[in-house]
This record gives sequence, structure tokens and C-alpha cells, in this order.
Amino acid sequence: MQYRSVTVLAPAKLNLSLDVVGTLPNGYHDLDMVMQTIDLYEKITLRRSHDLTLNLPGSFVPANDKNTAVKAALAFFAYTGLLAGVDMTIYKRVPVRAGMAGGSADAAGVLVGLNELYGAKLSMSELCAIGAGIGADVPFALMGGTCRVRGVGDLMKALPPCPDCWFVVAMPSVGVSTPEAFARYDTMGSPVHPDCEAQEQAIRKNDLPGVCAAAGNALEHCSGADETPAICKTLRAQGAVTAQMTGSGAAVFGIFDRQDAAHRAVATLKSSYRQVYLCKPTRGGPFVTARRLFGAKK
Repeated sequence: MQYRSVTVLAPAKLNLSLDVVGTLPNGYHDLDMVMQTIDLYEKITLRRSHDLTLNLPGSFVPANDKNTAVKAALAFFAYTGLLAGVDMTIYKRVPVRAGMAGGSADAAGVLVGLNELYGAKLSMSELCAIGAGIGADVPFALMGGTCRVRGVGDLMKALPPCPDCWFVVAMPSVGVSTPEAFARYDTMGSPVHPDCEAQEQAIRKNDLPGVCAAAGNALEHCSGADETPAICKTLRAQGAVTAQMTGSGAAVFGIFDRQDAAHRAVATLKSSYRQVYLCKPTRGGPFVTARRLFGAKK
């Protein structure tokens, strides 16, 4: 079936745990993480075109060839050999420089959307192989759900769904540069090294207290995000079982076992921070929500 346009929702992610376990031969940091997609979505609309264009309404993110969405589209067409283009419009909701993989979600959403738009029928393995050349988090962004992720993001193991809970996410006023965060880690090290194996086993047992007990982020101590401790303190005071930074920062989240407490935490944080979200875990990656056939009425 030939489509004129498709719309995709691509979820952000949180790091339930993040540890730096060494350095790889190529100089990159060897990571051990448990990652979780959440129902905070980037909305991506793709339309067939002879050109390749990107629009980011209301966003200050540059719409140039360094954008992950453009890289994903170029990589898709190079892999498939299709002599085609696409007009991309991305309505961004995921905070920038937050450690929530908004750019990777965009790339993953573009790959899933183009696969549908042009009927390429690429497998998830093929999409992940393309995505790995765009960014370390893109393969996970494609798979979504709950995963143990190692290496530089290239070694993924799907886990059972995260125990039912609510995430309250707050973005500080200043973001964090990922390269700078890792550079500070190399200088400062970290007193925090979460037990990712224990967290995986807790997920397998559907044990939310165990998931929270094993949580942690080795980059939090050296992220340079000054507001992290205050946000974590507020989240815990409002009933979060645990609270920490995600990724290389700067977004902070708390895990709640009660919805009413999560709602109160959102209300409290909104008095100080503009970007505060109440989220649930999701069980998958980007998905097509709308398709428009050729000749269909607007």
C-alpha cells in the first residue's frame, strides 16, 4: 500500500541505572545500564517528497544536516538505495541536553516512519544496524521497552516490562553536555556504582522496591548540574521511592509507587521548573499512529 504521509510517536528514555565499568580499546567508555522508554513522545510527521527537508516548529534545535533526523533519513535512503526524499516535521516535547535521548528518539522515529512510508520492509535488526551508525542510543530507541544495555549502547538485552510505577521528570534550567560530563568523570571518578545485575533481577521478579534499591547513576556526581540535589530532595520529600539523574544529565526523575504522590510532586516542582512531566513506562519504541493514502481527503 502506498502512503503519502505517516505520523510516528517516538518515546524518550530514562536510565534506571548507569554505571561506567571501564574503557574500551577504541577509547570510549564501557557502560552498563538499564534503560526504560516512557510515554513522553516526539511527534514526527513524514511526507513523501523529491527533496529532504526538516521543520522543527517552536524548537531552537538547528534543523541542519547535523540533526539526527536528517542523518537518519540520509542513512535510510543510502541503505535501501531508494531515489526519494522526505519532508519531515518534528514536534519536540523531550527536553534538550537532558539525558533523555530526544535526538535518538527522532532518528529512530524517522527510520520506523520511512520504513512504513516507502514500504521498505526492513527488519528491526536492519533498522538497528542503520541506527548504530547515527548514535549510540538509537538502537535502544528503536527497540524501546526495558533493556539491559552495555558497551557503548551496542549490546542490548530485552527485559520483561518494568514493574508498574509512575515517573516524575523535571528538567533543570541548564542542560548538560555529554562529552563534558564524561570528561569530568575521567577526572573526578564517582562514588556511585549501581548494581545493574541486581536491578535486572528485580525487574525479572517484578520487584519495584528492588529496582529502586539498585538504582543509581555514576555520572550524577560529576555532571556539573547544580540543581540535581535539590530536585532529588524534593522528589523524595513528595514520596519518591528513589530519585536520580538520567543519562549524562541534566534531567532528574523520581520513581513513585503511588499515583497521588506523583501528582503532588508534579505540582510542587512546577512552581520552580518549567519542564515537569508525569510519565509511565512503555513497552516498545516508535510506532506509527496515522497514515494518509494517496488521494485521501485532508
